[in-house]
Amino acid sequence: MSLLVNPRDLDFLLYELLDAEVLLATEIYGHHDRETFNAVLASAERLAEDLFAPHAARLDANEPSFDGERVYIIPEVKAAIDAYIESGFMGMAASSEYGGMQLPWVVTQAACAWFMAADVAANAYAFLTHAAINLLSAFGSEAQKQRYLVPMIEGRYFGTMCLSEPQAGSSLSDIQLRAEPTAAGHYLIKGTKMWISGGEQELSENIVHLVLAKIPGGPPGVKGISLFVVPKYRVADDGSLGAKNNIVLAGLNHKMGYRGTTNTVLNFGESGECHGWLVGEANQGLSYMFHMMNEARIGVGMTATMSGYTGYLHSLQYARERPQGRLPQQKDPGSPQVPIIQHADIKRLLLAQKAAAEGALSLALYCAWLLDRQRGSTDDQERRRLGLLLDILTPIAKSWPSEFCLEGNKHAIQILGGYGYTREFPLERFYRDNRLNAIHEGTHGIQGIDLLGRKVSMQDGAAWTALLAEYRATLDETAAVAELAEYRGALAAAVDTLAATTRTLVDMRAAGEVNRALANATLYLDAFGHVVIAWMWLRQALVAVRALPAAAGSDVDFYRGKLQACRYFYRYELPKVAERCALLADGDDTCLSAAESWF
Repeated sequence: MSLLVNPRDLDFLLYELLDAEVLLATEIYGHHDRETFNAVLASAERLAEDLFAPHAARLDANEPSFDGERVYIIPEVKAAIDAYIESGFMGMAASSEYGGMQLPWVVTQAACAWFMAADVAANAYAFLTHAAINLLSAFGSEAQKQRYLVPMIEGRYFGTMCLSEPQAGSSLSDIQLRAEPTAAGHYLIKGTKMWISGGEQELSENIVHLVLAKIPGGPPGVKGISLFVVPKYRVADDGSLGAKNNIVLAGLNHKMGYRGTTNTVLNFGESGECHGWLVGEANQGLSYMFHMMNEARIGVGMTATMSGYTGYLHSLQYARERPQGRLPQQKDPGSPQVPIIQHADIKRLLLAQKAAAEGALSLALYCAWLLDRQRGSTDDQERRRLGLLLDILTPIAKSWPSEFCLEGNKHAIQILGGYGYTREFPLERFYRDNRLNAIHEGTHGIQGIDLLGRKVSMQDGAAWTALLAEYRATLDETAAVAELAEYRGALAAAVDTLAATTRTLVDMRAAGEVNRALANATLYLDAFGHVVIAWMWLRQALVAVRALPAAAGSDVDFYRGKLQACRYFYRYELPKVAERCALLADGDDTCLSAAESWF
């Protein structure tokens, strides 16, 4: 079996849990069939195994370098990405009108799972370009699409997102990058951006930076932010590359993980005019960028999931092959040692990883499936409902895997013991890479504030109400399934507890105690996420229970493994929701009331 992804699990999630074939009945995806989906996934598996995974350790040990003139990256990265482009993967989800394959996003994410697991750092260049493609597809002018979008779909140009600045970080209202309008129709961009992944490289002909900046005279704060296309090289009307656009690499940031992805400080307009072109309307940049970021956040969660998933598979293989010790009841020192997978505590560590990775993967693909259903629907009310579900689940899809699949990587290292801490095995690299996912595209704490401070109460709680309806539908569907009665009861109780806690916190905010209500937003995020993952596991368990009577061969173990992981999550993880909700409902101010001088 692959050490990157279990293909049987992808098949289960796509076709048994989500019924991805239902998308073939929509106009947007009707030109495909299941054979096409499977061919794309098989191609992704081969390419990830053959060209991405083999060089991942070398790229980690030999991170990009900058000599003051250009950035150097080991040649295996370009070879892998060139093969990725040649296979059409850069345009997987892009519109066929502009040369893309127009695959469903859920199939695209399943294919990307292979590359994320194989080498997260090399995959990041494609990841960022996919996000830029999605944004320009939604908001770019036709001229911008022809000039920048088409070359990105073709893989000739790569994309980035430029949000943070040295003095601003996550506080986008404080950005200072300026965009001065000119009579020629473009803007003069001047200032500095930081933490720009993929901001400089020699892998592509051009880099399309999507940059947040402020036009002088615009509204203060986030209301005055606009979005600009700012290419590394200016592009002529005939599509040929012109002069450099005066974007200077000030330096590379050297990171704990993702070492193979250049992370940059960029100075715009420092040594001459830097030209940018407005995307959409002025002062609407943040809403446009959030379109890109929301899909990127789901992608970040998917990346975290796959780092946890491949870590699980590597530690599983080791546990099966490593003999050590004997079971407690076997007292004879002369008896053979047993593989460590037979020890109960190793099974605990494996079940924790399996429950986190497979639960998170089902959520990431479910969110992608919601997006596909929304794109394919012709019913405005249904499109709104699906959009609300995406809105409220996005902070969970990003943050829960980033926190708990990272915990899974910790468990994987523990299974290998001392070896897990060495570079002889990739587990320590998976952990270092995964640690970033709780930070970028909005930190764990920011996701909690977004969820509690905005998502659950927006539009009079419409998104929260829509999600509650989905919970109730699953509870109703499992009502007559005796094998799932324990889990159904536990989920119902957790949903009721979370709902009551949510009402308390919303009322607290309405009463003017905003700081107190949001003080423990991260705890709320974790509790909310646990309920979502429990729901995902009940949905998987229902499919497994129904499939078991007709299952044969390895499928019997596969379905029983699903049920055991569900059992683990409900007995070991879901009970934590009640404890967190009790603290939240009490309005605990331990953290809020701590004086600075006490630290």
